[in-house]
Amino acid sequence: MFTYDDALPLADELAELRHSLHREPELGLHLPRTQRKVLDALAGLPLEITTGERLSSVTAVLRGGRPGPAVLLRADMDALPVAEDTGLPYASEVPGVMHACGHDLHIAGLVGAARLLASRRGELGGDVVLMFQPGEEGEGGAGIMIEEGVLDAAGPQVAAAYGLHVFSTQLPTGMAATRAGTFLAASDAFDAVVVGRGGHGSMPHLTRDPLVAACEMVSALQTRIAREIDVNDPAVVTVGALHAGEARNVVPSRAEFRATVRTYSEAGRVAVQAMVERTLKGIALAHGVDVELSYSRQYPATVNPADEAAYALDTARELFGPHAVVEVPTPVSGSEDFSMVLERVPGAFVAVGAVPPGTDPATAPVNHSAQAVFDDGALPVQAALLARLATGALDRYAAPDSLSRSAGSTS
Repeated sequence: MFTYDDALPLADELAELRHSLHREPELGLHLPRTQRKVLDALAGLPLEITTGERLSSVTAVLRGGRPGPAVLLRADMDALPVAEDTGLPYASEVPGVMHACGHDLHIAGLVGAARLLASRRGELGGDVVLMFQPGEEGEGGAGIMIEEGVLDAAGPQVAAAYGLHVFSTQLPTGMAATRAGTFLAASDAFDAVVVGRGGHGSMPHLTRDPLVAACEMVSALQTRIAREIDVNDPAVVTVGALHAGEARNVVPSRAEFRATVRTYSEAGRVAVQAMVERTLKGIALAHGVDVELSYSRQYPATVNPADEAAYALDTARELFGPHAVVEVPTPVSGSEDFSMVLERVPGAFVAVGAVPPGTDPATAPVNHSAQAVFDDGALPVQAALLARLATGALDRYAAPDSLSRSAGSTS
């Protein structure tokens, strides 16, 4: 069994790796510098390493000393198109790009877990797959890694999978939080192009104004959410971009808007999509304009099976004490593509506090902010928790006859 004290000697090394990653953040699916740093950090460990074909992923398999199941631990690696404004000595050196969501900590934390697990490889009753994943921030990198075989990297499909996410706000460093059932929302998106007939602003009766129709659509979506979607299975539709026209006295010929959709169940997901399509088409018909709707299902809801959520919380409680664990009462509206893994295998996704010392968690800048700062003290916390989740899961998912098979093995 690993303890938090086992991870503490790794703290400086992991912080150095994290700072190096933070200085050189990369976006999307192709992260060559980040991939190189991960490979260098894993060098010398007894791992079977493969890299992705369609993305800069790293998959590493640690073979245990005894036969048993395989479990997976995941870290995402991509940054955000945010211009850093923290003043940190290791701030981003790439203009307009920042590790504003803490994925640099995720990478270093998983490297720490790899070092801990490798140090006791002979005691492991099974294998551990380490999933270093690009493209979480909207690119669906988890889905591509699944297609490229990450869940089967050890041979048989992994029996369970675990992932962590640090937070620069709300949770003090060392706190762990999750919940049974839906933990994070599904994330979908749509683009709408409203096409009308432009003309002079002084004679709108001779036009078919797409801008007025688009504005009505944006407002109507909020009304329809309130009137049509079950309050016990809520949804959010946020229009984040609206563009039309160039001059104050010209009715444009087209207007465009883009939105994100968050839901917490498959039934809610289906209902919102149908509502959006019906609302936009109805308003377009009323205004005599056309609407072209492109609706994209992106990330499913992140759902923790009840027994896995309990296991994750119990594990954190054993490591860090009873006061370091929070059972989240309601789902969080953020989204995660680790949900694609949890659709296929059981497991849990856990939040870990990373608020710097002396900062009030209630007012600290949030993830994705240009001022977001994460505490390096969360690195050994992640390493210990991931390693402990993996070893415990190997025992939980071991076949009843694993001991007898191990005794009879000649390998």
